[in-house]
Parts: sequence; C-alpha cells; structure tokens
Amino acid sequence: MCAAGRRWGRRQRVLLWGVLLAAWEAAWGQLRYSVPEEMPKGSFVGDVAKDLGLQLPALPDSGVRVVSAGRTQYFVLHGKTGHLVTAERIDREQLCRLVEQCVLSCELIVEAEMKVYKIEVEVTDINDNAPSFREADIELRTSETTAPGWRFPLAEAHDPDSGQNSLQSYELSGDEHFSLAVQTGPGGDERPELVLAKALDREEAAFHELVLRASDGGEPSRTGTARIRVTVLDANDNAPVFSQAEYTVRVPEDVPVGSVLVTVTATDADEGLNGQVKYSLKKITEKASKILQLDPETGAITLLQNLDFEEGDYYELEVQAHDGGALFDTAKFAITVTDINDNAPELTVSSALSAISEDAPTGTVVALLHVQDRDSGANGEVRCSLDGSLPFRLESSQGSYYRVVTAKELDREQESEYNVTVRAADGGGPSLQSSRVLCLRVLDVNDNAPVFSQERYSARLSENNVAGALVLRVRATDSDWGANARVRYRLGEGGVRGWPLSSYVSVQAETGALYALRSFDYEEVREVGLWVWAEDGGSPALSSNVSVRLVIVDENDNAPQVLYPPAAGAALSGSGWSGVELAARSSEAGALVAKVVAVDADAGQNAWLSYELAKATEPGLFRVGLHSGEVRTARSPLARDAARQSLVVLVKDHGRPALSATATLSVVLAESVAELLAELGSAARAEAEAGAGEAGGSLTRWLVLAVAAVSCLFVAFLLLLLALRLRRWRRSQQQLLAAGSGALRGVPATHFVGIDGVRAFLHSYSHDVSLTADSRKSHLRFSADSCCDTLPARPPPDEPAPLLGDEEPAGAQQADPAPLPVSSFEVECFGDVSFRYSLALSPRDLCYS
Repeated sequence: MCAAGRRWGRRQRVLLWGVLLAAWEAAWGQLRYSVPEEMPKGSFVGDVAKDLGLQLPALPDSGVRVVSAGRTQYFVLHGKTGHLVTAERIDREQLCRLVEQCVLSCELIVEAEMKVYKIEVEVTDINDNAPSFREADIELRTSETTAPGWRFPLAEAHDPDSGQNSLQSYELSGDEHFSLAVQTGPGGDERPELVLAKALDREEAAFHELVLRASDGGEPSRTGTARIRVTVLDANDNAPVFSQAEYTVRVPEDVPVGSVLVTVTATDADEGLNGQVKYSLKKITEKASKILQLDPETGAITLLQNLDFEEGDYYELEVQAHDGGALFDTAKFAITVTDINDNAPELTVSSALSAISEDAPTGTVVALLHVQDRDSGANGEVRCSLDGSLPFRLESSQGSYYRVVTAKELDREQESEYNVTVRAADGGGPSLQSSRVLCLRVLDVNDNAPVFSQERYSARLSENNVAGALVLRVRATDSDWGANARVRYRLGEGGVRGWPLSSYVSVQAETGALYALRSFDYEEVREVGLWVWAEDGGSPALSSNVSVRLVIVDENDNAPQVLYPPAAGAALSGSGWSGVELAARSSEAGALVAKVVAVDADAGQNAWLSYELAKATEPGLFRVGLHSGEVRTARSPLARDAARQSLVVLVKDHGRPALSATATLSVVLAESVAELLAELGSAARAEAEAGAGEAGGSLTRWLVLAVAAVSCLFVAFLLLLLALRLRRWRRSQQQLLAAGSGALRGVPATHFVGIDGVRAFLHSYSHDVSLTADSRKSHLRFSADSCCDTLPARPPPDEPAPLLGDEEPAGAQQADPAPLPVSSFEVECFGDVSFRYSLALSPRDLCYS
C-alpha cells in the first residue's frame, strides 16, 4: 500500500513538472513534444491550441498553419481540434541514423497575429528493426597450424534502432573448436571475434560450419543470423601488413564522380599464393557503400556518386587485406567532406497579402518571409534586400524571418499594383542568390469625384425630330476603380414652358446619352438649357455636374398660308384659294388689280416668300410682283380679251425643299358693277350645263365600251367554230374518196366545189341586241337542237350515185330544206346594258363530221 502510494506521488510530481515545463516553453514561444516513430498518418502529437491559448472556432480564420524547415512536411495542424498531428509515417532510422536523440523542428505561423512559434518534436525509437549482418555468409580461412586462442574478427551486426532496442548480444553455435568473444571498441561498440578454442587438424575436418546470432533488447526481442564457414588451410606464417594503420583524406563535395580518393597498400612477405594480397571492406555503413567502391586487386577507393556536404560530411570504414592463406591485416579509412557554396538561399513566403487598401497606415505588414541556406559557415550567411525604389521596406523578425511593411502611404491612382521583389544572397564566393516576387494589388478608396471631358456641352437639334432621337453624349471619367469608378448620370431639376424637364429630354444612366423624348417645334421652343449630374458608385458617393445647351434648328415644315384672297373652298385637297376682282377695261398698263397676301410660320430663309403667276386665261395681260404679291396689268385690256380672267398665283418659300401654296383670283373686265354681276350669273349657268353634259357623256362612253367587248367575244367564238368544222369536213372528204364513188351517193352537189375546195357553208346568221337594267354579272347561253353527227343513208344499189358536178335527174324533187337551227347566247355586262345574239345555221353544214 505504501509503495503504491509513493509511486502515485512520483507520477503526480512528474506530470506537474511536465505541465510547468510546457507552460514555460509556451510563454517563451517554444513548444516541445514527443511521438513514437512509425505512427500512422494523423496521429496525435500535442494540443497546440490549448498550450498556446488559441481559440478553436477562430483557427480557420486566423490562417494558422505549420511550416517545416526541411523539404518534407512531417506535421500539420488539425483545423477543428487544434491538435498537432503527423502528416505522414515517420521513420526515425531514416531521419536520424547517427543521432542518439532525434528531434524535428517546425514553426507554427499565426497569420492573423503575424506571430511565429517554434515547435520541437522528439521522435522516440521503437523496436521495428532486427539486427542484420552485412554478409549473411562469412567465409574464413585459417591454417591448421593456428594456435588455440587465435582470434578472427567478425563483421558486426547492424541494428538501426537505438537504446534498448539496438544490438545487445551475440551468440555462437555449431562447433566445439571455436568460441565467441566480444570486444568493446573505443567508441563503445561491441565487436564480435571468433576464438580458436581447440587445435585444428585438416586431416580430421577441412571445413567447420558455425552460426552467429545477434539479438537486440526490445520486447519482444529480434534476432539476426550469419552463417560462418571456416576453411582449414595449410600453414601460412606471414600476414599482410598495411603501409598505414589509418588513412585520412579531405575532399570537397564537388569532387567528380569516378575520382580515386585514396589507394590503400598492404604487403605480404610470403611467396606464391600465400603472398598474393586482396582487399575487402569489413566495416562500412550502407550509405557509404553506395558512395565508395574498393578495387579488390589494387586497393583503390573510388567515388561512385556525387558527395553532398549537407547529406553527410564524414565517412569511416575498415579495409582488410588478406593473402592467399588465412592471414590478414586491417586498416581504417576516414573521409572528411568540405563544404562549397552549392546551395542558393531558400526564400519561402510564409504569409502574404494579395491586396492592400490605399489608405493603409505606414508600417502595415504585407508579407512574412522565411530564409535559410543549407550551406555552412559564410556560405550559409544570408542577407535580404528589396529591389527598386518602392514604398516598402524589410524588417527582421524572429530568427530567420523577415517582414515586408509599407514605408509610406499608397496611392492607387498613381500605382495600382506592385511587384515587390525580395532578394536573398549568401556570403559565399561567388555569392548565390534567390528571389521571390510578391504581387500586391492596391485596393481603391473613393477619393476622386467624376470629371466631365468638357466644361460645357452644346448641341443643335432639328425640329420635328423623332421621339427618342439621340441628341448628344456627355462623358465623365473617375480615376478610382471598380464601383468607385462606375459613373451614373441623371438630369438636374428644371422645366420647359411650365412642363418638367424630364418630359422633354432624358439621359441614359449608364452611357450618358441624352435623348429627346418628344418632337420639338421651333415655333414653340427654340432653346433648352439643363444640367447633367455624374455620380460615382462609392460610399459615400461623389458627384459633379455640367451645363448642356440644346439649340432647336428650324426646318421648312410650314407651307405659306394665303391670307388674301380669302378661302372660298378647297378645289382638290384644301390648297386652293379663290376670289373675284374687278378691273376696268380702260385700265392702263401697271394698274393695281389686287394683292396676294401670304405668311410663313418658319424662320429665316424658310420664311422668305416669292410670288409668281402660275396660270392665266390671258398670259400677257397681268403680272405679279416677285416679292410684293401685287397683281397689276401688264398692258391695257383689249376688246378681244375675255370678260372673265382666271389667275393662279403660286406662293413659295425658300426652304429645301421649298413648300408652296396657290391663290386663285377671278378678274372680271367690266366698267361697272352691273356688268360684273351679269358676267358672274352667266358663268354660273354655263358651269351647271357643262356639269350635266359631262355626266351624260360619261354614261355613253361606258355603253360603247361594253358593246365593243361583247362583239369581240362573239367574233372569236365564230372563228373557233369555223376552224373546227373545216377540220371535220376535211376528214369526211378523205373517208369518201377512200370508199369509192358509191360512197358519195345522196350527197347534194351543191355542198361541194371541186375536189380540193369547199363551198362556204355559213348560209346566214343574225344577232339581236337588247338592253336590260340592274345587271351585275355576264353570262352566255347556247342552244343547238337540230344537229346531227351522221351522214344521210346511202341510196339503193340499183340506183347509180351521181358524180360530182353532174346535173340531178329530171323530175327529181329536192326536199325542202329543214328549218335552220338557232344557236343563241346572252351576255350580261356590268352596268345597265345586256346583249343577246342568235345564230341560224344550215343543219347539213353543222352536222358533217
């Protein structure tokens, strides 16, 4: 009970000391943890968030991450728990082969606070490797004269583990002639030796088979074995001897591959096979075996691959020289690698801003950089600097970290983006450099108002414009960026003729295009003045304004208006004017008869009017003043001049195109008012009679046209009918000639005129025309009741048929001709007239086929 209590108390004290140590290290910006090797990825290492007092919900937003000094990232920070976990499986033997205590360093960077914490993690060893011999089969040769107690050095077993898990003991089994002895070297390493315990006799046994077993101290223990074969030889009393007990060479790391580093030499006083010396490596690390090669015949040690001071700066091995017998000698070979400046500084951007506001204060941190050089001495001393004259400077931070801060205030309008080049140079000769470029955008602040491209704008717009016509475009630019530079336009307050300005014009908010919302009339509005405002999208928004003057340009859109003579009525389209004036027959040339008065609502040359005489009953009797519009007599009236004169005066402006109007004057040549009234009465009666006559003549013309159209149709029908009958008659004549003379019996001779001709068969035709009223369509009606399509019956055979052209027999009575069939048709036309035609034809003329 008491022992258990003491153990519990000791554990409590150890835990308390561990907590106090972790708190002290965290206070000084350094944490230390330990983790066994070969742990799977994601294994827990330490609670960094708790040890540093970081808030878990704010970890993803604080930009907390772990950065390792080497090329491999062994640890990462769990974003949700704040635990430091392994990023991959860690092999202690691979990382710290020759180091007793394996410690990995990394840094924890908190970007929100721009702080760096150093973390050291000790990787503890586990028993994951068994002892192993470099050669699983060992060949030994010894003379049968070898005295008991002779020792044979054996190859050491190698266990990459450390501490209790490393190699602990050797064990030999297999033969009573040999025993095992273990010697402790100067460095504390145990070297197994095979001891001859009993004299050998080659005649009894030429070979001896042994098993050497090496064991470590892990739980459970791991072992490795090597088979030893001892060959018993005849006597050989001289062993090889090296010229030096230890060979040391110092080479730079850039020595070429294939170079001979050193040649070891051993001599043997024996002759023959016992005096032939060969060389072999007895003690060499796995890494050195990949770099160095020993020639067994010459003893030359050559370089197999490039040396790297940063990977290894010292190599040690043992070379054994043995003769043809079992005698040998051993020498030590050590290589020291010197550093050269073959590694440029490594510049890493640990944290950096991609954008900064232009109103950021001086001293704002924009980037945190880490620099290191794998070289040593002066080759590993690094100096950092900034290229160019930029508003930034470098400040040294903790350890090998640097901060890039602003040296003065920034102005985005002068420079919107910076490429900051950070250069790191070491102290080697020649110096090696590396650089990193930081791209930093300057964010805009709304500190500039829009500026119009002109101090004032003016435009001319023709009247009668189309609603929605583009007047002009105003343009304002803002030297800011983004929403702060997005300019929108609007109209200022104002009005035109009592109406709001927005009902006349509008401005497009995005483009600044000014549009006319209605058609302007120069006669109503001649000029419009307004203000246009430009406002950016910043917060608060900045704005400016500009004045715009819109001048309405007159167009020739008003025809002259005749005020005198007054309008008496529109003759065609409302553009005619009429009036009656009295002129004495005794007037002299140049006498004023009347004056045409007209005005034009346009302005300028569009309102300049000119007058000319367009038409007159007597062309040379009157003239019109070009600009005054006065109608005067050009000569004295004559007796032969008509009493009533009609004058058409053309009034036109000077626009393009010119518009015009006409005024009609009726001038009566009379000496008194009574003559004037009498002339006007007779003129009224003549117009009435002319109107009635014109109406009757129009009806007559339509009737004549209708009769001509129907007659043409009837003639065409007759021609078609005649062509068809002629064709049928020709066919029947051909049939009659082919059948012989008897076939023509009974056909009257009057129907033929020779063989090649035909008598006109149209005996008579007539047509009747009748007129009806209220007909709205035309139709044609035919009737043919007495048409036959066969020939008359042949006469009996005993009666000879008359030949063509012969007289008929006396007494023969000719049958009365049948009544003519009547073919009739009726045509009705539009209007009040219809026509009826009747056609009488001979039956025989219409029935031959």
